[in-house]
Amino acid sequence: MDPIRFSDPAGDYRELRAEIEAAVAAVHQSGQYILGEAVAGFEKDFARWLGAGHAVGVASGTDAIHLALRALGLKPATEVLIPALTAAATAMAVVHAGLKPRVVDVEPETLTLDPQPAANAVTPRTRVLLPVHLYGQPADLDSLLALAKKKGLRIVEDACQAHGATLGQKRVGALGDAGCFSFYPTKNLGAFGDGGMVVTRRAALAEAVRVLRNYGQQERDRSDRIGWNSRLDTLQAAILAVKLKHLPEWNRRRARFARLYDRLLAKEPVIRRMGKREGAASCLHLYVVRVPERDRVQARLAEKGIPTLVHYPRPIHLQPAFRYLGHRPGDFPVAEAAAKEILSLPLHPHLCPEQVEFVARALIAAVRQTSGA
Repeated sequence: MDPIRFSDPAGDYRELRAEIEAAVAAVHQSGQYILGEAVAGFEKDFARWLGAGHAVGVASGTDAIHLALRALGLKPATEVLIPALTAAATAMAVVHAGLKPRVVDVEPETLTLDPQPAANAVTPRTRVLLPVHLYGQPADLDSLLALAKKKGLRIVEDACQAHGATLGQKRVGALGDAGCFSFYPTKNLGAFGDGGMVVTRRAALAEAVRVLRNYGQQERDRSDRIGWNSRLDTLQAAILAVKLKHLPEWNRRRARFARLYDRLLAKEPVIRRMGKREGAASCLHLYVVRVPERDRVQARLAEKGIPTLVHYPRPIHLQPAFRYLGHRPGDFPVAEAAAKEILSLPLHPHLCPEQVEFVARALIAAVRQTSGA
């Protein structure tokens, strides 16, 4: 059996080498390395695939959230409700936009933004809900959209882990005022470097992001507002356009491996699998379980050559960078309890069933050894 990789972006290249190299060669031949036809073409393809009206390529998923919030034209220090359990980048994008993150606890089963605490957290300064489709699992957008309508709020979706996740018959990222995607190499749709996208049904919002990503310019050498240099690289757009055609099949492979994990791990009740939202389908960016004494279990797996990660060991309110928000341990107990138990197992399109079976058996053995069973 080949060594097990936690993720395998190089596997994408091995599988699509001829197509990717042809796309890269076409960019070199065109001489267009900043924006240009390849970027515009990928933006149209991604918007069409997602079911959104507009897509604007930017430099990263963090920039996608930042610029989407900037494009809304909010007043400084406006509050943005975010889940306690997410990557620090979610909260940092809010701060970069000149706004204030307001942390909310998460649902016990899905670990996505809990609508009831979110409703309780709304103040007169709150203007945006920023749900994260964590691990590829859609947040409860039905409830959050209803809350937004009732309170007059905007919804910006952090879909950086949700390429292809669906709620009902619609892909997430296209359901709020704006959706934000990352093309970091290990994502379901990953570039060979950083990259991101803002999607929206609103033409004016898309145009505002286009201006902000390019020095605030609508025409060359005239900046009508303060902007940034945050453009999706042309080479990355060309590569992503190739990989987008294969994303549905890669997501199907992830789903098959996740079902295999489900079947094998169901034999061990101590291993808690993530909840699934009714009417939703995760794109399985990560396969996450909850286990007691996580760190000891993780060490035992490492001894077997099995790489694992934790997404995420520190909730936002316990990150040193966000100490200024004034929170203390115990403020968001659901997120804090989960952060001590969650463990991400290897999951990517280039695994094989034998590897998944090896990981599952090793996890069951590690949990039993750790618990003394």
